[in-house]
Amino acid sequence: MSADWTSAIDRARAHAPFLANALDRLPAVTELLQAGDSQAALALARKAGKGVADTASALRREKQALGLALAIGDLAGAFPLLEVTGALSAFADRALDTAIVAGIRRRVPDYDPAEPKGFFALALGKHGAGELNYSSDIDPILLFDPKLLPRRERDEPGEAAQRIARAVVEILSHVGHEGYVFRVDLRLRPASEVSPLAIPVEGALSHYESSALTWERAAFIRARSCAGDVAAGEAFLAAIRPFVWRRSLDFGAIAEIGRLTAQIRASTRGSPQVGPGFDLKKGRGGIREIEFYAQTHQLIHGGRHPALRLRGTRATLDALAEAGLVPAEEARLLGEHYDRLRTIEHRLQMQHDQQTHSLPKTAEGIEAVARLDGMASGQALLDELTAITEAVGERYDTLIMANTPTGAVAVPDQSTMPEDLEALGFADPAAVAQRIEGWLGGKVRALRSDAARAAFVAIAPDLLAALAAAPEPDRALARWEQLLGNLPSAINLFNLLQARPALIEMLARILGLAPPLADALARRADLLDPLIDASAFDLPGSVAELVAELTRFEAGDDYERKLDAVRRKVGELRFKLGVQLIEGANDPVAIGHALARIAEAALVVLTDATAEEFEGTHGHIAQSEMLILGLGRMGGGVLTHASDLDLVYLFSGDFRRESDGRRPLGATHYYNRLSQRAISALSVATAQGALFEVDTRLRPSGEQGPPAASLESFETYQREQAWTWEHMALCRARPLYGSPEGRAALAAVVHAVLTAPRDADKLRADVLEMREKMARHKPPGGPLDVKLMRGGLVDLEFIVHFIQLRERGPGLDPDLGEAVRGLAAAGLVDAPLVEAHDALTRLLVAGRLLAPDAQVPGPAARLALVRACGYGDWEALETGLATARRHIADAWRAAFDETLEIDA
Repeated sequence: MSADWTSAIDRARAHAPFLANALDRLPAVTELLQAGDSQAALALARKAGKGVADTASALRREKQALGLALAIGDLAGAFPLLEVTGALSAFADRALDTAIVAGIRRRVPDYDPAEPKGFFALALGKHGAGELNYSSDIDPILLFDPKLLPRRERDEPGEAAQRIARAVVEILSHVGHEGYVFRVDLRLRPASEVSPLAIPVEGALSHYESSALTWERAAFIRARSCAGDVAAGEAFLAAIRPFVWRRSLDFGAIAEIGRLTAQIRASTRGSPQVGPGFDLKKGRGGIREIEFYAQTHQLIHGGRHPALRLRGTRATLDALAEAGLVPAEEARLLGEHYDRLRTIEHRLQMQHDQQTHSLPKTAEGIEAVARLDGMASGQALLDELTAITEAVGERYDTLIMANTPTGAVAVPDQSTMPEDLEALGFADPAAVAQRIEGWLGGKVRALRSDAARAAFVAIAPDLLAALAAAPEPDRALARWEQLLGNLPSAINLFNLLQARPALIEMLARILGLAPPLADALARRADLLDPLIDASAFDLPGSVAELVAELTRFEAGDDYERKLDAVRRKVGELRFKLGVQLIEGANDPVAIGHALARIAEAALVVLTDATAEEFEGTHGHIAQSEMLILGLGRMGGGVLTHASDLDLVYLFSGDFRRESDGRRPLGATHYYNRLSQRAISALSVATAQGALFEVDTRLRPSGEQGPPAASLESFETYQREQAWTWEHMALCRARPLYGSPEGRAALAAVVHAVLTAPRDADKLRADVLEMREKMARHKPPGGPLDVKLMRGGLVDLEFIVHFIQLRERGPGLDPDLGEAVRGLAAAGLVDAPLVEAHDALTRLLVAGRLLAPDAQVPGPAARLALVRACGYGDWEALETGLATARRHIADAWRAAFDETLEIDA
């Protein structure tokens, strides 16, 4: 639709006294608007204060002219909403910056604004979001660095900063014959009732790290460094990022927002329904509720989804839909309603240049607003607003009510507690009651605050019922107690469980069934957070997709933060896969493949980050690179939750070369140090825990040698010195890291070694000797040790690798399952061996979680193991295990002409 400048000016003159007056006072701007030259009108408006000596007067004139040009362009349909609010916000930035410079120059006349330092303003609210109204207040926070603040030598920094702050408020807020620039509201600063107008940076940091409230977190979602020493402001915002964007899901934020909403609705003057006096901003279904809708989701999810860390309301709604956190249609509808409400709000403010959000109290006034907007009547406006606010209010109420508990169920008093606990099924209810009394009595740090105890009381009945119904209730209760004991604060966990009751039962199953997951949860309660997502039971994507996910680092993250970010994300992914095993959501073989993809992606990302950090000091080595070869289960691409990573670190190129950094190293020294750091990145525990145990004992130099070898020496060793067992290990070798060309060269070396001619009789003798030694030194750990038991996976590996090396080609695949399939297709093993492999691998992957000691677990864990492996009952699982072992024994006899005693 083309802009209608004539109609816009006519409507402004007829229904907006403030604009009518401005049209008469600014004829040059008016003439350009009448001609439809919007850009020229804006350019002229921005020069309206040029040459005016008084700072405040110059800013007032610019604001008036700019406001007129934007308003007429808005009414004409030439400027979309975000262009209007963006231009007003940009002017507020300039005005604040100009006022800060003027305030500093009152005491330091030679201050150079080209190099700002020591004093800055943060824009919050609509100003921070770039969505400022025609007649908005601005709500900055003024901060200063005492060491850098420009001041006279005799001035004390704190007092000098207050003088600057008072000057800023005076310049912008003073009302003269030309009006004012902005009303400045400094009440969003820390402890505004007692603090000075400008806050020292360290004091502000201390506040936000220790005592700030939820509403302050919400305010900082839209915070932006906008004036003065902008770089210092950006550094400050980076420093408080953990305060705003919490890594744990925070469903307590919903309760806080819900209470704030109730207070706003209760205190809002005017009609509670759309009609004369209705407040478009604070009324039910109004502007504030759409903003709160977006911000509430940001507070909950923004710590885990950096893509949600946006300032604009519309952009945030779109991002929430893109992330699948809200329905796309709901985000679209709320966004369109937001724009329309903001547009009507602007019409109200255009009329008299007043900071109002309420409809007029008379029918005539409402009619004037409607006509200014171009609508047919005041009733048409009321009808539209009624439909909008009803739709918004319903959706906002659903969000708040669905996630805010309506009441708490108290823990029974001590006189009745044992009886109630006995009814739940606890074997020793008196002992359980005593433990709970101890928790609430201060023995558990996470339950010492009133808020924490109240939050626990709200979930206690459901939690205790779930723990009592869990497999092995006493063990589940003990692990819950361990989890509580490890938490500095449990409020977020309690709020999450209160908001998502289904998680309580899942938590109880985790605590009762899977010791490794329970231990991980005791260290990191936030591992539950991803389970609320609809994708919690989806398998992760490809290695490339996982690499992209793991490299979503935040701006400014250093090496250590990157390592911690990867550890956190990998921990979450592995935990989700563990829960999938418990719940029987996916085939354990598929989960084993997924665990390997996660490990490979983590290896790539952490090695890249380590190499980048290392190269900053030592530089590169020309025509050379590091390569990593995976062996064992990592090479085969199927891991369990307990798997080590068997890795060999190599490097290509001339070992006599030297790196080109400021601290050069010879190639061998360079790659050995780099590989040591890369291994540490994967294996050394930090505050976020460790990722993997790394085993490099299969390197050519052995356990005591340096970790990295040249590709040339590796090839020579494998061809001339390696033992048969080392060639068997190479049957499961897979290049994991390096350029495509480097990995291809390494794969070619491996293939050449594996397909080299060899004596079949010697090969058979070596294989049997090695398996006999292994059986003596590494007996099975229990009746479910499907790896080491005779007729288990190790025997299957020996059969497969013997045939692969003997036949020099068929079935050469590092994935043991694919290798068995390849050999079966070539007629070299019987088809049932494929089923045997899959059955044992399922039991291995699931058993590492549900029976980590390889002993037969309790009834509930047996049932989970049965479900995970696809059997009907425990007897069917035992039958399946025995059948698989017989198939492997048959294959052993066919391969080696020797009987395998599988019952030993």
